[in-house]
Amino acid sequence: QVQLVESGGGLVQAGGSLRLSCAASGGTFSSYGMGWFRQAPGKEREFVAAINRGSGSSKYYADSVKGRFTISRDNAKNTVYLQMNSLKPEDTAVYYCAAKFWAAPTSRYESNYWGQGTQVTVSS
Repeated sequence: QVQLVESGGGLVQAGGSLRLSCAASGGTFSSYGMGWFRQAPGKEREFVAAINRGSGSSKYYADSVKGRFTISRDNAKNTVYLQMNSLKPEDTAVYYCAAKFWAAPTSRYESNYWGQGTQVTVSS
């Protein structure tokens, strides 16, 4: 079983920044595509960003976060990151880390593993 543990969430003012981390264990980290999703109250879980296996040469972003968020991975640390800049109140949600063997997870329906989530709250 692959285990994912998110950290780094919290409360930040609009325009501020946060960096989320997702530590993985129980598998060969470099063989998994990794992703971030978020879910706000009353809304479905939506795709945020994803990165392919290995060195992470391919990255994918939702239109709502392009230019503001950056996904990266450090295979030596078995960790994927989400750097969030210029945060907006509409970014408020629980953020979930996801993993899929071989392929980058760009849909919640195809992701194989999930973390427990970390709360991000952006105040106006």
